[in-house]
This record gives sequence, C-alpha cells and structure tokens, in this order.
Amino acid sequence: MLDRRAFLLSMAAPRLGGGGEPACSFETDNDVLRQKYEAALSGLRSNIKTIHQFAAPVLIEGATYDGVWLECAPLEGLAYAPFDPAAAVANHRAFFHFQREDGYLPCSIRQNRIGTGQIQMVVPIAATALETYQLTGDRAFLEEAYGACSRWEQWLRKYRNTRGAGLCEAFCEYDTGHDNSPRFQGIPKKCPDEDARKMPDARGLPYLAPDLSATCFGARTALARMAAALGRRKDAHSWNVAAREIRAAILDRLWDPETACFYDLDANDRFVRVRGDALTRVLGEHVVNQAMFEEIWRRQIHNPGAFWPAYPLPSIAVDDPSFVRPIPRNSWGGASQALTALRAPRWMEYYGKYSALTHLMTRWVTALVRAPDFLQQMDPLSGEFTPDKGRYSPAMLAMTDFVSRLYGVRIGPAWVEWNCRLPQGSAWARFRVQSAAGSAELNQDRSGAQLVWNGRTIRRVKGAARVITDLRGRAIRIIGTDPAGVPGGPEPDQIIEL
Repeated sequence: MLDRRAFLLSMAAPRLGGGGEPACSFETDNDVLRQKYEAALSGLRSNIKTIHQFAAPVLIEGATYDGVWLECAPLEGLAYAPFDPAAAVANHRAFFHFQREDGYLPCSIRQNRIGTGQIQMVVPIAATALETYQLTGDRAFLEEAYGACSRWEQWLRKYRNTRGAGLCEAFCEYDTGHDNSPRFQGIPKKCPDEDARKMPDARGLPYLAPDLSATCFGARTALARMAAALGRRKDAHSWNVAAREIRAAILDRLWDPETACFYDLDANDRFVRVRGDALTRVLGEHVVNQAMFEEIWRRQIHNPGAFWPAYPLPSIAVDDPSFVRPIPRNSWGGASQALTALRAPRWMEYYGKYSALTHLMTRWVTALVRAPDFLQQMDPLSGEFTPDKGRYSPAMLAMTDFVSRLYGVRIGPAWVEWNCRLPQGSAWARFRVQSAAGSAELNQDRSGAQLVWNGRTIRRVKGAARVITDLRGRAIRIIGTDPAGVPGGPEPDQIIEL
C-alpha cells in the first residue's frame, strides 16, 4: 500500500479565474500513439458542422452518418467538452430546439431533415445535460434542459406504456439503436408513417425493454437532481419516486436470475432470450445494486466466453447462438461497437471496476492505433475493424477520452483526476489541460509521474495509479487502476482515502 503521507500536499495551489475554453494536449515519444491521437482531434474538428435549420455548430456522428442522433450525440458532445464546450451545449440544444409541442424529442437531426420514426435513446439526455450544466454553470441551460427533458419523459409515459406495466416499450429495431440485431428479428426497423407514437403490426410487440426502461430510470434520477438544483423540492421528490417505481418494475419483470441477464419481455410475457449489450445499458444507469452487479459481472460481463473476449464488449455475447457471423457493417449482432466502449466508464467506474476498465481502454486504444481509420465496429475476437467510411466520431472520442483516462488529466467541477501510467512502448509522456478552474500538467517517464497544478509540482508518484485532488491541489484519494497491480502501490480497484 502506498504511504498516505506521500500524497498529502504541502501547499494549496490557487484557483485560476477567467473563462477561457479548456484545451488539452498529449505528447509522447511513442510516435504512432501520438499521431493517432492527433488524427482523432483533427477528425473531430472536421466533424463540427451545422445541421438542419439549427444555427450553432454541433459534433456530428461522422462516417456515413451526417447528423446527430438522440441515443449518442449528447454524450459525444459531453466527451468533446474538454476541447469545445460550446459543442457540448449545442449537441443538447439541437434536440431541445426541435422538440414538438407534445414533448417528443426528434430521434435524429440530419443535414436536411428531422427524424421522427422512433425514440432511439440510450444514455439519457437528461443525465448528460446535468453533467454539461455542472461543467458550465449555465443556469439558463439547466432551466431549458429541465423543461425539455421533463416534457420528453411525460411523452414516453403517455405513448410508450401501452401495457400499463410502468416500463418503457420498444416498438421497433431503431428504438434502441440496435441496427441489424437478432434482438429484433422479424420486427420493423421503424414506426409506421415515421411516427414514433404508432406501433407496427408485428408479432410480440410491444416489448417491455430493459434498456429503454433503464434510460427512463436514469433520466428521472437526473431530473430529480436538476429539480433540486433549481430549488424545486416537490418536483425532486416526485422524480425520485418515479425513478424508484420504474427501477422496481425492471428488476421484477425483466431480470432472469437463471442466466443473470436482463431481457425484453414480449406481448405474450415471454423473454426474448438474446444476450446482448442491452445488459450493459441497464448497468450504465446504475439500476442494480453492487451485489447483483457482481453476479452479472462474474457470469456475463467479465466472462471471456460471453462479453469479455479479446476486445470487449461485443454487442451480442460471443457464446450466444444468435451471434451474427460473418460480421456485416453497422451490425449490433456481435461486433464490439465504439459507442459501447465510449459508454463503459459510466458504469465500470461506478461499480468499482477501475482495473478492468484500464484493460478495456488499453485494448481499444491498441486496436484503434492499428486500424487504418476511425471506424465504427470491430470483431471482438481479432480486433479487426469492419471496412467502412472513416472519421466516425465515437471511435475518435474513444481515442481521446481513453488517452486522458489512461495517461492524462481530467478536470471536473470540483476535482482533478491524474492518471499515472506510462503508455506501453514509451519512455516519456506529457499531458496538459488548461481550463477556467486551473492548469494541470502530468509528466511521466520510467522513474514515475510528476503532477503539476497551476505551475507548481504538487506530488511525484511512482507506479500506475489514479490520484484525485481537489481544485486547490490537495489530494483526496488514490485508486488502484492497474490490472496486474504495482509493487508498493495500491491493489487493483483499491481506493485509499487521504
């Protein structure tokens, strides 16, 4: 165990004022890694574009996708915030701008049209909007987001609870963004007349969907926190009650203890037994407690024969009979998707799987560096990406976000995260972040890491670990993030409070 006194700081660093935009830079003698990181930044900048009748530039999906989608664009904007915080705001406001009077949020906004044929949600826009507010402190944005997300949740209750189960229903394949997934075999891709209120005439519909219901749970939880921040105590209580209700329904009706998995429940009350990444989306909203998570982790997620092959996390468990081979493009029938990887920190850190996240991120960075371009999906066994059009934003964001979480610094509303780990094949690395909260520089070589906050060295660390400080530079905790452990350092996943 590390000596706790080694992480206490002798002096507090002053907090910087000013409102300049945050900026990050990453340097290393590993030229291949550095060039790929810079290529990701260049590609992301090129994906900042204007879309249909919305003035502010947004970060589009890229590759073959010429717009923003509700399931992913808000999170992608948030992940890009260290480089362009305005894009993070715009990637939310675009959806709020086109919200219908009945509360419906468009499923997509492209260069020349607005999509309305499905709900297509994964990470709750309410949750990412709350985090965006926490980074910007923009109360007007919080008010706007709270109103829009409240109306969206009311729309979902009205039109996607036709069975009265208190859960969110899937009407079509695109509702969950699971394109070409065996989960929706025989089910139409979108709703009739491009109207997400209309259920197709297909056997088994509507599905009680665990991932869509989890998204509603996460949204209600975020709405409760928004309401509290706005001083609306009664609203906060009501959202918390609603969140507890849908969580109880998910656990009661959509959980199968025999296989330690969540499934859709069709209109005949039969499980659609396809073990897919809908499971990780339930985890993403923290629906299950730690004990249930550990069972899912042991039997499914961390199982090499299921969701933890050489390149995690496949969209269908590799041992599931429905896994689609050969893998076609845009397939949620087995491929490991960049979007799933980008979402992984939201739940792996929450449940304390820091070292496993290190492994996942390292495998993804290795595959991304090796690939000819930034592509959507890869074979979970070989790490080979499916040929397609490049400059796919989620893949580029996985590169930039994972480099910061592996070898860099992240600055939050009240904390600074220092990830002390030298990249494989490197003799040195340097990561810099400049923000209104302060400036951070992490210098690493084979002798260890030097943590510099506002121009002053606040600590030196030997070995791989994550150090959390406050915005005055005082150490709060150290976390073991190395899967193999480090002599003299914390054990994997160990959290040492300082």
